[in-house]
Amino acid sequence: METILRGRETAVIISPDRPTVLIGEKISAAARRDLADALRNGDLDPLVEEAEDQVAAGADVLEVNVGAPDVDEVVWLPKAVCRILETVDVPLSIDTADFEALDAALEAYKELAPEGKPLINSVNGEERYLEGILPLAAEYGAAVIGMALDDGGIPQTPEARLAVAQKIVTRAKEAGVRRDDVIVDCMALSVSTDPRAGRVTLEAIRRVRDELGVNMTLGPGNVSFGLPEREKLDWAFMAMAIQNGVNCPIVNVSQDRWFIMSVDVILGKDEQGLRFIETYRERDEEAS
Repeated sequence: METILRGRETAVIISPDRPTVLIGEKISAAARRDLADALRNGDLDPLVEEAEDQVAAGADVLEVNVGAPDVDEVVWLPKAVCRILETVDVPLSIDTADFEALDAALEAYKELAPEGKPLINSVNGEERYLEGILPLAAEYGAAVIGMALDDGGIPQTPEARLAVAQKIVTRAKEAGVRRDDVIVDCMALSVSTDPRAGRVTLEAIRRVRDELGVNMTLGPGNVSFGLPEREKLDWAFMAMAIQNGVNCPIVNVSQDRWFIMSVDVILGKDEQGLRFIETYRERDEEAS
């Protein structure tokens, strides 16, 4: 099961048999006031600088989100996609719930990288998202993240999350999106409010891997919400998630890269640790 994403020239292959692909999370106006303020002032430079920093830190794919109050996504999302794609040659994950903005961004991506293939974050089991996003993914040849939630929210059992994932895969096929172009997110919830939340997500990941065979992503940060030493909890959870089937998490690359590469070595996803060793050598050369 290989999901292939492309930037202008660079291809990234997501597969259970390959090292973990890192999707950089930091270009998010929804989560960062500095980027939102820059967009309100018509300034894309901070987003471009963040893109360069994340690629230098080891990001394989970059998430791009311009959703913030008083920011017109239809205008600024395609502009951000173009500037970032012109600057760094990695595939982009386009993150928006605005279908018009998504269409404009996918069109901009196609114009700048005719052979490119972005990732869309995201579709879920709600009918309006299935109907609004899957046809666009098929039209532009994009891959999609399928989030295991529906009109009732995030299901509380692994079986119910598996059922949502199966629904998304089925509807994607009907819309013309290949099975290997659907990446499932089984959704992390805080263990401080529900002690079973981590185990439910991990079991859902395992079930999706075993029964659907698709590639999987995850944003680990929610699992530690409300607790101290969040980074340590996130790392422990991410190690277990990767072991169970996650192979392209959405992370803070500068913070998490070495940890995830270490997990790959232990799990045999980086044969003889060659990728780990090469990255170590490159770091030493840059420091000298």
